[in-house]
Amino acid sequence: MNNQQQKWFYLIVLSIVWGSSFILMKKALLGVSPIQLGALRMIFTALFLLLIGFKSIKKIQKKHWIYIVYTALLGTFIPVFLFSYAILGIDSSIVSILNSFTPFNTFIFGALVFGFSFKKKQFLGILIGLVGTLILILKGADLNPNQNYWYALLVLIASVGYAFNVNIVKKYLSDLDALAITTGNFLLLIIPAIIVLGFTDFFTSFKATETGLESLGYIAILSIVGTGIAKTMFNKLVHISNPIFSSSVTYLIPIVAVFWGIIDGEKLSLIQLFAGVIILFGVYLVNKAK
Repeated sequence: MNNQQQKWFYLIVLSIVWGSSFILMKKALLGVSPIQLGALRMIFTALFLLLIGFKSIKKIQKKHWIYIVYTALLGTFIPVFLFSYAILGIDSSIVSILNSFTPFNTFIFGALVFGFSFKKKQFLGILIGLVGTLILILKGADLNPNQNYWYALLVLIASVGYAFNVNIVKKYLSDLDALAITTGNFLLLIIPAIIVLGFTDFFTSFKATETGLESLGYIAILSIVGTGIAKTMFNKLVHISNPIFSSSVTYLIPIVAVFWGIIDGEKLSLIQLFAGVIILFGVYLVNKAK
C-alpha cells in the first residue's frame, strides 16, 4: 500500500479498536476501581510491548528520551486515569464523543506552541466536526439527564494531553520508529504504574470471582490491542500523515463507541446519527486539504 492507502487503513482500524475501548473500560470497572484500571492497563501493555519490542529500544537516541517522557505522561499516564474516572459518571459513548475535541486542540496547540501551519479547509473541517460533536453531546445530555456532566472536564483535559502528544511525536520523534516510541513510553511507565497499583488495595482485596476475572480479561484486551498495538499504529500514522489528520481518528471513534453503547443499553437518537454524518464530513475536509 502507498502512504495514502496506509493512512486511511490505519485511521479505520484505529477508529474500530479505540471505539471499542470505551465499552471495555466500562465492563472492566465492574470488577476494579478506576485507578486500578489505569494502572493495570499500563502494566499489561508494558509487559506486552517489552516482549515484542524490547530490541527497538536500541533505536532511541539520547536526544529522544526527553520527548519520550513527555509523550508517556501526556499521551498515556495522565489520560488513562482521567478516562477511567470519566466513564464512572458518563456513558461510555458520550465519553468517546467528548474525546472528539482532540483534533481541535491539536490544531490550536500545534499552531500556537509547535509552529505548525494548517490550511483553512482543515480548520473548516475541524469546526464542522465540532458542530457534529456538540449536537451529540447536547442530545446525549437530553437523553441522560441524571448523568454528571462535570466528568466531561476530565475528558477535555485528557484531549489536551493527546493534542500535545501527537504534535510532539510529529515534530520531535518523526525520525524514530513507531514501535520504539511506544515501547519507550511503557518502559518508563511500568514502574510508576506498579507503584500506583501498590497504593491501592488490589493485591489484598482482589478476588478471583467471575466478575473479577472478566474484568482482568477486558483489561488484557484493552491493553494489548487497544493500547500496545493501537498506539504503535497511531505513531506510524502520525509519521506518514500530519497531526490534524491523525487526531481526526477521534471523530470516527464515537461512531463505533455509540454502536457498542446501543448494544449495552445506552440511548441514541436519529439526531445523533445525523451528527455522526456531519463528523464524517468534517474528517473528509480535514484530509482533503493538502
